[in-house]
Amino acid sequence: MNCDEANILMHALIDGELDAGNARAVEAHVGSCVTCAKQMRDFRDMRRAMGAASLRYRAPEHLRRRIEEKLPAGRTGHASRRAVLQGFSVGAVATALAASGVVAIVMRNDDQRRILGEVVSAHLRSLQGQHLIDVQSSDQHTIKPWFNGRLDVAPPVVDLTAQGFTLIGGRLDYLDAKPAAVIVYRRRVHVINLFCSPSPGEADRGAVMESLQGYNVRHWIENGLDLWAVSDLNADELKEFGQKFEAATRK
Repeated sequence: MNCDEANILMHALIDGELDAGNARAVEAHVGSCVTCAKQMRDFRDMRRAMGAASLRYRAPEHLRRRIEEKLPAGRTGHASRRAVLQGFSVGAVATALAASGVVAIVMRNDDQRRILGEVVSAHLRSLQGQHLIDVQSSDQHTIKPWFNGRLDVAPPVVDLTAQGFTLIGGRLDYLDAKPAAVIVYRRRVHVINLFCSPSPGEADRGAVMESLQGYNVRHWIENGLDLWAVSDLNADELKEFGQKFEAATRK
């Protein structure tokens, strides 16, 4: 195992999400590599710091004044005790709402980054081991039925061979501790893993391109499915793959 591979899997090791074989491989590499050992310590220190930290948000003074100005004034021109208490009460509610919004944004962004790391780690594991494909076929009508009974929803499987992306099979994997379908394509010598995870209730969301540890990832949500295409293919070609896939599923 080299340093790039170890860096990808470190977070999963710290979170207790690696299988025993990969966990031993990462620990063996960290034990023999000074740079990765320091990186592991930094990750663990950061995790402890985040766990100990409390997210706080204090409403600015001008917001409190604006709220108090909206409250009824007393007969003498000074705020009554009730008005003052109301002002503090409204201010506390506003602060709580603002804090909850900040926390929700932080948690959502952190969750997306965590799953992005899982996607890249799963892609890497599929290339290193013997678990790239559970059902090998270039026929979409063979691959799609294979997932029946293995997932709550049927994943979209399309043949893009004519567009330059060869369908080679599919497998069952896991994202966020939930089963996910993976449709596997090949572009020249590059493998594209397309993860399809049920996401009921989520609104459709346009594609976003990201990269992690040298791998490009295209993420979008469509028809109740969370879709992640990951490959070492260059970003433009992976974007092209995603666009052709979306176009084919909308026919």
